Amino acid sequence: MRGFESVISSKTNARVKQLRAAFEGKARLSGGLVAIEGEHLLEEAVRSGLALTTVFVSEQREVPGMVPRGVEVLRVAGEVLAGVLETQAPQGVAALLEVPVWGLEDVLGEAGAPLILVAAGLQDPGNMGTLVRSAEAFGARGMLTTAGTVSAWNQKALRASVGSVFRVPVVGVDAAEMVALKERGVRLVAAVGRDGVAAQDFNFGVGCAVMIGNEGSGLAEEWMAMCDAKVTIPCPGPVESLNAGVAGSLLLYEASRQRGGR
Repeated sequence: MRGFESVISSKTNARVKQLRAAFEGKARLSGGLVAIEGEHLLEEAVRSGLALTTVFVSEQREVPGMVPRGVEVLRVAGEVLAGVLETQAPQGVAALLEVPVWGLEDVLGEAGAPLILVAAGLQDPGNMGTLVRSAEAFGARGMLTTAGTVSAWNQKALRASVGSVFRVPVVGVDAAEMVALKERGVRLVAAVGRDGVAAQDFNFGVGCAVMIGNEGSGLAEEWMAMCDAKVTIPCPGPVESLNAGVAGSLLLYEASRQRGGR
């Protein structure tokens, strides 16, 4: 076990307040850092090469062995740390880390026909995390998000991605940047509930950006007018539409299948 001078026992300790602000998404108070909790996400962050700034460990447990040497480790009283953590069964370990900085070029890549997922107005963090996970699983180069879309670093989204957000570039874009994608040969493909080309009949082998809209209202008119094609997932069952996370995942799977899983 590493040596420690003392155990933080106050809820008003400055470092505890910083961790709480990070969990609540208050970038100014957290210094722009993001919080994670649990051994699995900590291990994924280390494996992904993210810069950990501080690890918080309950006084009741050992410091996880995967914590790199040189990273600040703070011991915190169990009840104080539990009061900050968001899960119902906290594991007694949390960390602050620096968010990776990605740009549009990281999503486009240097060559080939990119497969990109676009979240346009998506608001459910569980759907966002699911789509980030599916983007990594099915070989998408990254995700683009428009204004009004929930952050991929939202705590629920982060947990739903199971660590994929540490590796999948997620980049915010505006309408002009989406037009620039088209100018670079990337087709904008709208996922719609009906009246689109059946997913299995659409050619996903070309460079394309699959757009998933808001859970309730779908894609806004601004984005629909910009799209080059519409695709639909045929559903023989008596349902009107699919969950956004499920729909996006199925379309990514079909694209991966057509591309030979590359």
